[in-house]
Amino acid sequence: MLIGIVSDTHDDSAAVEAAVSLFEREGVDAVVHCGDFVAPFSVTPFDADFAFHAVRGNNDGEWAVESTVEEFGTYHGEAAALSFGGGDGAGDAVDVAVTHGTSDLVVDCGDYDYVLHGHTHAHGAEAHGGTVRVNPGGLPIPVDGADDAFRVATLDTAASGVDAVTHYVLDR
Repeated sequence: MLIGIVSDTHDDSAAVEAAVSLFEREGVDAVVHCGDFVAPFSVTPFDADFAFHAVRGNNDGEWAVESTVEEFGTYHGEAAALSFGGGDGAGDAVDVAVTHGTSDLVVDCGDYDYVLHGHTHAHGAEAHGGTVRVNPGGLPIPVDGADDAFRVATLDTAASGVDAVTHYVLDR
């Protein structure tokens, strides 16, 4: 099973369209948005041919984001615990926690194979004990450590660890 991961799209329609196009080309089975859509109009392009999951980001001030996601996907509020794969040759099931921020309590939790988060706008995949923390990146922002280009990631449940994660730089 292939999972698309995106975060911090901040109402950038071109970035959202680029992410959805990549996920469709790669044939992802599901997409997880780690928060900071900002407004509902930047949610609707994710109504595509994949399952969709989202959590709330610190800039998601419009409560209509939740109802817009719920029209075609699942909105999990502040955090989610999900399981992907495990059937039809899709690899072993992986347990995934999703949050927007970077709380050490969640990020380093050994209860999950992967913890997906955004917020920092800096991509990465690093192992912490038995858990791999994955940040897909986000829009470039003028903050030390943030990426200089828009990035997203995929997680292949047929692989394991950091090697299961691929990051992509997208033009927007």
